[in-house]
Amino acid sequence: MRPHKRNGRWAGYLHLLGARMLELKREPEVVFWVFVFPLLLATGLGIAFRNKPADASSVAIVSGAGAQEAEALLQSSPRHASFRIELQDGDAARKGFRLGKYDLVIEPDEAAGLRYRYDPARPESVLARAEVNDALQAAAGRKDVLRTALVTSSDPGSRYIDFLIPGLLGMNLMNSGMWGIGFALVDMRQRKLLKRFVGTPMRRGDFLLALLSSRLVLMIIEIALLLTLGVIVFHMRVLGSIFAIVLLGSVGAMCFGGVGLLTASRAQKIESVSGLMNLVMMPMWIFSGVFFSYERFPTVIQPLIKALPLTALNDALRASILEGTPLIHQWHRLLVMGIWGGISFALALKWFRWT
Repeated sequence: MRPHKRNGRWAGYLHLLGARMLELKREPEVVFWVFVFPLLLATGLGIAFRNKPADASSVAIVSGAGAQEAEALLQSSPRHASFRIELQDGDAARKGFRLGKYDLVIEPDEAAGLRYRYDPARPESVLARAEVNDALQAAAGRKDVLRTALVTSSDPGSRYIDFLIPGLLGMNLMNSGMWGIGFALVDMRQRKLLKRFVGTPMRRGDFLLALLSSRLVLMIIEIALLLTLGVIVFHMRVLGSIFAIVLLGSVGAMCFGGVGLLTASRAQKIESVSGLMNLVMMPMWIFSGVFFSYERFPTVIQPLIKALPLTALNDALRASILEGTPLIHQWHRLLVMGIWGGISFALALKWFRWT
């Protein structure tokens, strides 16, 4: 009589996946860093950049001849509420400017008129220089040739929080995928658990794939929590389909899970894998448009930035969530993430060591 076949090809993988999910229940810190921390970060940044009146520019006027006249002109301007004005001696004003206390320093000069000391690398300093100059010129009698009107835009979809939440979601998928898998592997290697697995009939590919796909369950919860926060608390509009967003999140989670497997495939200590993880993730934290647009960087490095997997994920999530872009129009971003994830998993499978 032929023996009953109880275990199929994927039985080992399913058992490993189930065991990995049970292990997560014993790690309460995972719940905080994967689920609670992104919500706290999004809430804090959303409150910090909520719709509110513009901050007043801090202006220091250097005491001396012409200082009183400059202060009087600013105070007589219809926009005087936009400025916080202080009279200071030259050294105190320049020291305050260096330390960020003042956005602009006005130095009256009998020969040159008014000199503006500002930092072109500080947006608030550039803005203060332009607004103060306009206010002074208008108060002194300048007439604008063109009639203009100001229209503020704070509708859902055009605010900073709308830009931020998809970026935080992409960053969190990267962090949880890489740290969750990398730390788990190295921890098992340090505790000699991987050495015990060598003596079992388990396939190496099943083991690594179980670690990789365990992130998908967490990914669904991460997406649900952040989008729910955005919709309920900040009234964010989600224009894309939930299926498309979940699919993009799945591809992103698998991509960074593969990168995490590769970075931890040979690391022996937690310190080693921490350094490798930071080396891989730091450029993406800076360049991939999590907190501000990567379009600010020089044009020559734009192709390299767009080739990063986090850039592709953030762009895809923003296009789907904020614009409702169909998946078929995002094939190039999916391709970037697929290449990174596929090559990383293949290399991890080849280079992985149990001890």
